[in-house]
Amino acid sequence: MTNHKQVVYQSRLDHKSKLVLRRRTRRRFNPRIFIDRTIETTAIVSLLLTGFSGVGAMACWGLEIIETNNSNIIISRWQQQKSICLGAMVVSFSAFLGTSLVGASLSIQRDKF
Repeated sequence: MTNHKQVVYQSRLDHKSKLVLRRRTRRRFNPRIFIDRTIETTAIVSLLLTGFSGVGAMACWGLEIIETNNSNIIISRWQQQKSICLGAMVVSFSAFLGTSLVGASLSIQRDKF
């Protein structure tokens, strides 16, 4: 085997009294796969966070409009919460763009274009 070591981890006798050996391959830690999966996970999480922050900002914007039309509502922090959601949306979208750029540049380096 080139990249895998074979390890005998169990031996037992079958019904005809012959020794049966089972083999399990042990995989090595590959930093390239770890980096690729980390970049992929970060990109997916940042896209999800961008979407949820955008929905939260739109909800706060709608509640802010309702508050301006109806003066009986006491809660008046919708504008601040909308700004927080929009800021989180911008940060998470920039994280998505950054991880996508790093992932693309690493894949181009490996392919040696």
